[in-house]
Amino acid sequence: MPEDAPPADRESPVGKPVIRGDPELTGQRADEAVEFDPDDPESLELAARTVRRFSENTAGADDNVYMLRGAAACAALVRGEGSYKAAAERAGGDATVSFIRKWSRVHDLPRSVRIHVAKGEIAPTAAKHIARVAGEARLLLAWAALDHDLTVRQIRSVASGVNDGATIEDALAAEGYRLGELSITVDRDAYCKLRQRAAIDATDPSTVVTDALESALDDVS
Repeated sequence: MPEDAPPADRESPVGKPVIRGDPELTGQRADEAVEFDPDDPESLELAARTVRRFSENTAGADDNVYMLRGAAACAALVRGEGSYKAAAERAGGDATVSFIRKWSRVHDLPRSVRIHVAKGEIAPTAAKHIARVAGEARLLLAWAALDHDLTVRQIRSVASGVNDGATIEDALAAEGYRLGELSITVDRDAYCKLRQRAAIDATDPSTVVTDALESALDDVS
């Protein structure tokens, strides 16, 4: 991934409720968000109990905050215990290594993706498959999922294609979608200027928009 590309992994501390503690995203009070500190024995015990309950009842799949809390507990437990196997043994119940690994990866997604999970725009079950992909392709799959309203099955298929060696463009094309294709609405004046600039430069509106966005978004990370 290019050095100036946005981060594809979590940058905030493991277990910290950066998204879950934002009432504008979750609709909850910030002090209701549980923080899991992998270096605190009592907090780690809470994480272990949370993971066990989470593994035995993921029926709250429609509650994105509930799912993110379970993912945070999984990640913190792994960090505190030192391995997926040790974390699974500590949690017990139905908490398998595979279960904990999948949800820990969701917690490790970058903030820009977790925001959409918290808002219900990316289902937690879909986030599990997005998290299987590494690097910039992870971000591109998340954005394509939003742009094209991809189903969980389609996201899983694209993720598998990328992990099997396909480019994100080819994996999406196999599902009938094009990377970077989205619909936007601009106001009348901007629309007129966009068309004028494209005509004067002997190019198309997409090129003008791309050049303008690349310039405007250089500092986004």
